[in-house]
Amino acid sequence: MEDEHTPIIMWFRRDLRLSDHPALAAAAESGRPVVPVFIRDELVERLGAAPKWRLGLGLEALSETLARLGSHLVLRSGDALVQLQQLVAETGANAVYWSRSYDPVSIARDTEIKAALTEQAVEAKSFAGHLLFEPWTVATKAGQPFRVYTPMWRTVQGRDVPAPVAAVKRLPSPASWPGTEDLRAWQLGRTLNRGAAVLRPYVQPGEQAAHDHLDAFLDRISQYSNHRDRLDQDGTSNLSEYLSLGEIGPRTVWHRVHQSALLGVSGTEAFLRQLVWREFAYHLMYHTPRLVSDNWKPEWDSFPWNTDPDHPDVVAWTQARTGIPVVDAGLRQMYVTGRMHNRARMIVASYLTKHLMTHWKIGMQWFEDCLIDWDPACNAMGWQWVAGSGPDAAPFFRIFNPQTQAEKFDPNDAYQRRWVAEGQRNPSDTALSYFDAVPRCWRLRPDAIYPMPIVALPEGRIRALSAYESRKSH
Repeated sequence: MEDEHTPIIMWFRRDLRLSDHPALAAAAESGRPVVPVFIRDELVERLGAAPKWRLGLGLEALSETLARLGSHLVLRSGDALVQLQQLVAETGANAVYWSRSYDPVSIARDTEIKAALTEQAVEAKSFAGHLLFEPWTVATKAGQPFRVYTPMWRTVQGRDVPAPVAAVKRLPSPASWPGTEDLRAWQLGRTLNRGAAVLRPYVQPGEQAAHDHLDAFLDRISQYSNHRDRLDQDGTSNLSEYLSLGEIGPRTVWHRVHQSALLGVSGTEAFLRQLVWREFAYHLMYHTPRLVSDNWKPEWDSFPWNTDPDHPDVVAWTQARTGIPVVDAGLRQMYVTGRMHNRARMIVASYLTKHLMTHWKIGMQWFEDCLIDWDPACNAMGWQWVAGSGPDAAPFFRIFNPQTQAEKFDPNDAYQRRWVAEGQRNPSDTALSYFDAVPRCWRLRPDAIYPMPIVALPEGRIRALSAYESRKSH
């Protein structure tokens, strides 16, 4: 029977924060004991090496934050439904709250859990929090989901975004805490191997760090429009990993930036467009789940992409040894820091899918393993957008020329020198760190001769265009 002593289980997922957290706020406002829980289920186990390691740091930070409130983060492993049912039995809880997910696998899991718990007379309630707008609340005049970005931006840019929910300051504890597992025993960084030590100095996990990054970005947002594409400048927000793990809420970011916009600060609209671009990816994934697994445009199913991840060209690409400095620099930045500049991501992805004629899935899966800011919707849409198979895509015949891209966005080669050691008399520490981060079995050395391009840029372009024209004719 429900009373003020009946606990609520707060199931944390990709929402590792206390502020702007509707589910947690609702649990706290009930006045009832709250049992914060994280479950290492099959979806967590499927994460790639870098995002799983980064998740571990986020959980450690969240656990410390909860401890300062006198609460605890209970850790469990196994099937999510089974673990939640066990926690209900152990604590006497009659409610489970969580923040919604929008990828097809999570939706299937959550639907099953909600039905099973409801049947057992346990309240199972999901809340918004990971997006600005729920996907079913934004539509064309015909009532259909947007398939093109610009009309969606025009629709939502003047719409009110709900104000962020205040940070939870107090969480009542249950009479007794259920058992918990040891986060260190999970070894979430195990598959990252020696790369973890290289990445660690570049990562500041947790909610407070997320807000610090937002503050720092707002101090220079006026330069965003001019610098966001420059590879040699610190012109982006650096918020992607925090948004991915929910260490900061998108509504918080929106309102902080909007406040600057009201003061007439330049660069704000350009950034808000990018925040809604993330939204667009999630809405597409929700309405057309094939975005994360198949060509969004089915007519691309017959395109003659290489699908062999062990092809020599693909191996050279994954090892950042393509012979194209700006491509290799982008990949090496990812191996050393866990992130890659967005402009570099487009150059790197275009080179793989067009110059090397390799399926976007191979690149998408590689990023999924290597990026600490991996995001299921943004990663999938980004790759399909560049490849030409996705919504609102760059036409396939729009092939980035890495050389001209480098000349425009890294005019003094500073970015390339920062990350590519070969050929430099005194390579930077960042460039040398690449050789510490990558697997020893690659047998790479900084004093090796930098490779010749595996595919000449004109040749790769002609081959890609020929395949594209052939597809059109068929």
